[in-house]
Amino acid sequence: MQKSKKSWVMLLAAAMLITLLSGCGGSGNKNEQGSAAGGSSAASTVSKDGFPIVPEPITLTMMAPDVGLQNWENMAVLQEMEKLTNIRFEFKNAPKDSFETKKNLVFASGDYPDVFYAAGLTPAEQMNYGEQGILIPLEDLIEEYAPNFKKVLDENPNVRKSITAPDGHIYSLPVVEFNQPWYRNPLWYNGDFLKALNIDKLPETTEELYTYLKRVKEEDPNGNGVADEIPLSSTNNLRDIRTWLLGAFGVYEEEIYVDDADVVHYTPMEEGYKGYLTFLNRLWNEDLLDHESFIQTAEQKKAKAQNNQVALFSDWHAYMTLGGEPSTDDPMFAPVKSDMVDKPVIAMNRGITTGAFAISNSNPAPEASMRWVDYIYSYDGALMFNKGPEGILWEYTDKANLVKQYLPVPGGGDREDYRATITPNYGIPAPTISFDDIYKGLKTDFETWVDIESKTKLLDQGARIPFPTLFLTPEQQTEVTTLSSDLTTYVRQMEAKFVTGAESLDNWDSYVQTVKKMGGDRMQEIYQEAYNTWKSN
Repeated sequence: MQKSKKSWVMLLAAAMLITLLSGCGGSGNKNEQGSAAGGSSAASTVSKDGFPIVPEPITLTMMAPDVGLQNWENMAVLQEMEKLTNIRFEFKNAPKDSFETKKNLVFASGDYPDVFYAAGLTPAEQMNYGEQGILIPLEDLIEEYAPNFKKVLDENPNVRKSITAPDGHIYSLPVVEFNQPWYRNPLWYNGDFLKALNIDKLPETTEELYTYLKRVKEEDPNGNGVADEIPLSSTNNLRDIRTWLLGAFGVYEEEIYVDDADVVHYTPMEEGYKGYLTFLNRLWNEDLLDHESFIQTAEQKKAKAQNNQVALFSDWHAYMTLGGEPSTDDPMFAPVKSDMVDKPVIAMNRGITTGAFAISNSNPAPEASMRWVDYIYSYDGALMFNKGPEGILWEYTDKANLVKQYLPVPGGGDREDYRATITPNYGIPAPTISFDDIYKGLKTDFETWVDIESKTKLLDQGARIPFPTLFLTPEQQTEVTTLSSDLTTYVRQMEAKFVTGAESLDNWDSYVQTVKKMGGDRMQEIYQEAYNTWKSN
């Protein structure tokens, strides 16, 4: 009897040890697709349509950048999603300004969140961590559990091409916004200056633009009797104005672009780039370009504008720099042309930003996670993540026709500031898709005017994507990363020197030879190879 009891106890202990070891393995025991071992059983409980997604509540972890205005636990959108889906998230967020550092530390630590949200995963990161098995392939999950996003892929083949890595896998879902034409924030004219100078027709050529800026400098359009006007002001090493002025010389983008003949160009070696530098040097020499443009912050530029000193500048909207309320009196810049081209070229927003949502190999419920994010690619989901749940900031007035109206902001204040507290899709590259009908009935007269400005001055003038969103192979990416490190630094330093006159443009040929020796030609070759592959897929 004693022997039998001892044997039974040993068997029980062995069973407990097996159970304990199985628990320790946890979500780290994966199959090739990144599902937890036994995941097929878990997947069988995931609803492929409707809500809830899972019959019993589950909790997953999420990592995202935080812009500092939000308490993610209390966001109305995420609370509503928890009610709909039975999926709750715990947040391992980091401030937006330090998110890249935190993201790198997390990948190095081995302790991953279940999902990465708005993490801005670069193609290189997707390839690297995908090949390591840290980010799981998503294409099978999309096929089975993401009907809304699958529809996006079926209707927009370029989206699939742009998010598929060279190894054939999809490691992240994108931001898809084809109805936003701006490549970067537009340039805007100070309408008060235009009125003071009796300007009825905006400049159409670089020479007309020069003449206008010269008049701003000399004719006191702010009327204070002091020559304190700043014709053109910039920040961030000219990046906020570079794209719009490069186009006057036939160049689409500041680094890589492809022309209408499918030939890839490395911009810093182009004659059009020299034309751009020559024009800015002329503005600089005559004090028409703010001499603090290479060193000032956006806040310093805005302070000058709100002191009614700045004539032409870049921002999302003019009033955000000038201060005050939205106004249709400050027109959008109409791209101008130089004598180098017949018409200006205009860069348009790519419409696809990869790296917005990924699932890690620690995720115990990848199927449920895919269903959760797929809702955001539906009309109702995109509307909720964009504007918040119905009844807070908006309501339907005619649901059958998708017409809505805004509601008063709870407690008063700015609508956008309040929106930032109820949805994660604010100021970060969050997964979403744009539908024109989302704004049906909600657009103000000002927003409608901005749409018309964008259409007539950009879209109707032939704006196009300068270079598609695509992946480089690991070998190409490694080479580009190595070359870019020194090239970008040299090019930006020389841009400043050419513009300010510290380096004479007589030395252009010598500069181009240096760029080529540092790998400019090779950069062009690599991106030509990548573009050819992308186009043929």
